[in-house]
Amino acid sequence: MSIQDITIVITSFRSDQKIINCLNSINNQCKVIVVENSNNSKFKERIEKEFNNIECVLAGENLGYGKANNIGLKKVKTKYALILNPDASLHSSTLENFFHTIKQAPEFAIIGPYLQKKMNNEDKMYESQNKLIEVKNIKGFAMFLNLSKFKEIGFFDENFFLYFEEIDLCKRIISSKNKIYLATDIKINHEGAQSHDETINNKMELSRNWHWMWSTFYYQKKYKGFLVAFFIVLPKLISAIFKIFIYKILRNREKREIYFHRYSGLINAIRGKTSWYRPKV
Repeated sequence: MSIQDITIVITSFRSDQKIINCLNSINNQCKVIVVENSNNSKFKERIEKEFNNIECVLAGENLGYGKANNIGLKKVKTKYALILNPDASLHSSTLENFFHTIKQAPEFAIIGPYLQKKMNNEDKMYESQNKLIEVKNIKGFAMFLNLSKFKEIGFFDENFFLYFEEIDLCKRIISSKNKIYLATDIKINHEGAQSHDETINNKMELSRNWHWMWSTFYYQKKYKGFLVAFFIVLPKLISAIFKIFIYKILRNREKREIYFHRYSGLINAIRGKTSWYRPKV
């Protein structure tokens, strides 16, 4: 087993600066597929010229995390794939450690790495345990996939534009009696909420709030039905309406817009609308 047995798939959107650090951390013998959620031909030309192991696919528009990753994964020819966020970076031993882990759990569907970041209590608990822990879900910034298992279960649900994609995937994996592992000896750096350049942060923040609410309702409805989902999100809906009026009185436009986007995301999900909202960048 070698580096040639894995393909790395990265989905990006206006991540020109972030993704270079990520690509520089990857062994140049490893095949990389970058799916850029735009029609930025200059970006494609730049990275394919600078890195000889990269194929860049232009999606033409912002398709979201799940759909763009599906495009990349369907082009993979190797047995394994590593989904990686553009604001993540590998250690020199990361890929080799994944291969060592496979030998311990050959039946895996997904292996998640340890997040190299400030630890919370759960992280400290994991670090003190065995190096390979069976879990019910992992964080989506880096997911090592056994593609034969992944294809059996089905690709990402493309109805999600942002948020809950990996939670939904993990739920389906567990329901199909397959296994997910957290490997605490595999370290990957991740900045978090920084997958795009800072120049569009404000507009992306509004988009995140809209899609967080939309995806929350859609996920709950998918597994618990409309009525249960509605009562789960009702406090969030009431809170958003209340805060819209409060911040209007206080003339705080920034906060009012955030809660309006939360309200709009929920209302659209409840009405059965698609996750249509896109940031105007």
